[in-house]
Amino acid sequence: MTSSDAKLIERAKAAAVEVLLHNLHGSYRGLPRTAGWGYPEPYTRDLMIATLGVLVAGNDELVKVWRRTFEVLASNQSPLGHIPSLVHDREDRGASDTTPLFLLAVALFRFHTGEPDFLKEAVDKALTWMAYRSPSDRVLVAQLPTSDWRDEQWVLGYGLYVNTVLYAALRLLGSHDRADVLREMMEHFTVKGERQQRHVHEGLVLPCKPYYAMWSYKVYRSERFDLLGNSLAILSGIASPTRAGHLVTWIEGECAALRRNGLLAVELPPNFFPYVRPEDPDWMPRYAKYNQPGEYHNGGIWPFICGFYVASLVAAGRVRLAERTLLALTELVRGRRDAEVEFGFNEWHRAQDGAPRGEDWQTWSAAMYLYAAHCVQTQTTAFFDRCRQARPQDR
Repeated sequence: MTSSDAKLIERAKAAAVEVLLHNLHGSYRGLPRTAGWGYPEPYTRDLMIATLGVLVAGNDELVKVWRRTFEVLASNQSPLGHIPSLVHDREDRGASDTTPLFLLAVALFRFHTGEPDFLKEAVDKALTWMAYRSPSDRVLVAQLPTSDWRDEQWVLGYGLYVNTVLYAALRLLGSHDRADVLREMMEHFTVKGERQQRHVHEGLVLPCKPYYAMWSYKVYRSERFDLLGNSLAILSGIASPTRAGHLVTWIEGECAALRRNGLLAVELPPNFFPYVRPEDPDWMPRYAKYNQPGEYHNGGIWPFICGFYVASLVAAGRVRLAERTLLALTELVRGRRDAEVEFGFNEWHRAQDGAPRGEDWQTWSAAMYLYAAHCVQTQTTAFFDRCRQARPQDR
């Protein structure tokens, strides 16, 4: 990395902190807003994911406001333990990822502040809620379509992303027995054929492929690639070091093929591929309006997910590739739609031309840039190092 590259990254980091401070107090009870000018609401999943960047930013004001955000969320938790989709609105329920993200983010906050019992009652209730989300009563949790961060994408049954978040949370909260069972269940193969045999439990491993299925349930599954879920599998240690290495090599090779075919214009992976096309059996009518190939959840480039990918490269020992990918991400986050700023930290970009298509100054885009830069510069993956060190063979 050249000195000019390093200076550019430092400018981007300073801009990312500026975004977080700008978004710190929104229109709803003074809670953080999700984007600088659009999305004034405090969306739970965005803010919980942003916790990673907030805690490595070295800014006490950010940490103070995040503490209050956790406390408000806990006060709006349902009687059964579910965490709402909006921090301030206890009636906005139904998301599959908000509760495990709350558990993960609180675990991170506990490590950062040295408060092992922070929000203990809320955490215990949330853990109970997640225990009942497993249809097979084997820790592996199921979800309904469009219930996680991809509100325009069909994920059915055992979703990779939600279960990787839960696994990381269980590890960091010290629930190692449950984490061990969850990892064991995820490592089962997906079920092929027309019938599921008795006592055969489906998992998320695809035969002869290095990556995990996006979702599976009974004899159904999706073999399309989920970048966020697979990056979290590497970061958290669900994927063994050998699998992680093969997975990174596969991702880079597939992205090179996408670029050769004119389907990807930047040196960063889409969130999902191969893109779903109108002639495919998993195409949904709404995709024509909201989810065209290479856009939004159907293969858009999301800076916050690329931040997780950079971190996963560090976890996999691919430090030079992580540096190059961070530089590509730095160039990407300069793109903006409306704001007159040096760094737009946009919500998402179209894969075919890299054009920013979402809201500028997105909180989780800025926060995950900070986390990615921290991982590359320290050659560690803050907090997630603990997950990988707690794998069964290491305990």
